[in-house]
Amino acid sequence: MGGGRSDRIVRWIERGLVALGASCLLWVGATSLSAIVYQVEHNASLERVGQFLPRPEADAATVVRTTLEAGAPIGRLEIPRIGLTAVVAEGDDEKTLKVAVGHLSDTPLPWQEGNSALAGHRDSFFRPLRHIQVGDDIHLTTVRGTLRYRVTRHTVVDPAELWVLNPSPTAALTLITCYPFDYVGPAPRRFIVHAERMSNTSDNAPTTATKGGTP
Repeated sequence: MGGGRSDRIVRWIERGLVALGASCLLWVGATSLSAIVYQVEHNASLERVGQFLPRPEADAATVVRTTLEAGAPIGRLEIPRIGLTAVVAEGDDEKTLKVAVGHLSDTPLPWQEGNSALAGHRDSFFRPLRHIQVGDDIHLTTVRGTLRYRVTRHTVVDPAELWVLNPSPTAALTLITCYPFDYVGPAPRRFIVHAERMSNTSDNAPTTATKGGTP
């Protein structure tokens, strides 16, 4: 009797574990599917970005006042050498970061002057950053043209080290993800990529070449 009862308990535990595993797989699958749908939709038609942004001929004052809704597409980020390609959207909330690389809304938009910051999850869009090197080219295609950057350095900092978001006197790009890349659970540190905008920018409006990145 005791043996039969133990067998039943074991079977119920096994069934419970199978159900839990299936639920986890369904959740991961649904999350991945939503990201794929978002990326395909906005990668295929970057002109949709124009629905959210002023046209290139807008005056500078209008551009500065521009605010975007969370999740609004901004453009496409590419780092050819490491095979990174991802749509960039406004906001760094969890909903946005599940489907895209997010632009930190309290930093300048990429086509503006200053230090524009983008964040992404280390286990999805920004996983290739583990292979980034100084000198790598970064392309950011937007409705205002393609902005080109070059990586000047990468650093590892604590989450409280917000100096990486400090304004810069020239156009710069900062990429942020969690670190270490293979850490299980919430990672304790942040991996930062610093890049400066290059003078050979192909765009729809004048841009300024830079001579340096973030402090």
